[in-house]
Amino acid sequence: MIRYSTRIGLARVLAFACVPLLCLSAPAQADLELWASGQISAHFDGYTGEYLGDLFGTAHTYGFAFGPDGNVYVSDGGGADRILRYNPKTLQLIDVFIAPGNGPVDAQRGLVFGPDGNLYVCGLASDNVVRYDGHTGQYLDVFATDGLDAPYGLRFGSNGDLYVSSAYSDSVLRYDGQTGQLVDTLTAPGSLDGPSDLLFGPDGLLYVSSYLTGSVVRFDPVTGDFVDAFVQSGSGGLNWPVGLAFGPDGNLYVADERRVQNEILRYDGVTGVYLGVFASGGDHPTFLAFVPEPGSLLLLAGGVLLLGRKRRA
Repeated sequence: MIRYSTRIGLARVLAFACVPLLCLSAPAQADLELWASGQISAHFDGYTGEYLGDLFGTAHTYGFAFGPDGNVYVSDGGGADRILRYNPKTLQLIDVFIAPGNGPVDAQRGLVFGPDGNLYVCGLASDNVVRYDGHTGQYLDVFATDGLDAPYGLRFGSNGDLYVSSAYSDSVLRYDGQTGQLVDTLTAPGSLDGPSDLLFGPDGLLYVSSYLTGSVVRFDPVTGDFVDAFVQSGSGGLNWPVGLAFGPDGNLYVADERRVQNEILRYDGVTGVYLGVFASGGDHPTFLAFVPEPGSLLLLAGGVLLLGRKRRA
């Protein structure tokens, strides 16, 4: 345990701890962006919602994921079924990471890197989740297919299991994260219709955008029980919700794919109450992501603050 002989010693340590926090927070605030995939992808200032321009230069982008190498992998599903790799800082194309025809995936949508470092991709028309080597892009196998009917989005839970939205069966399917075997099915008749994106919230619950009811619903990911409609149907004029993201302010951001102004709406992260339009731009926004993720910024700041909590003994 660190010992301090005087108050001056403690003050110096606290001052030292605060300096990195100040240095980190300033550029982080300036650099934080909200990215939205779509027929024309776009990025926005993560705090003000100001439109910053188009992304990736390719049409029909149906999702993206950040890889272990720090690059961003983009699902170009507009008839190409390929994964493109970009430098997230320069937004320059690096290469075609997965070429068309590499694996039995048809009309690819959401993608995510798993705990094993490999890349998992939804095949909307092939009703499967296909796995690729996360370093080489080599096709490995069909990881999951049982029960899937038009899979759209996918996330790994903290328990290592894979959760996949199945749009045409109005359900979310959970698969063993190691074997790909179906574990159970999450449904909410009357509340979940055409599920698209999904993510885990700060409360540990699973949030799912319900495309055809214009709402966002929640499930307990452990029991599979339906919790509630967190964002009520049509709240704030929500029409066709797809992408979901929690922002640095703790609020929920929802991409409305068919809204006339291509808008991203914001809802209170605790109550689900509509707060207004956050951003507008691009074309038919689908998946969302804050870049860098707010969680990583908090983790960084938390580590610095922890330093200042050491006490004299």
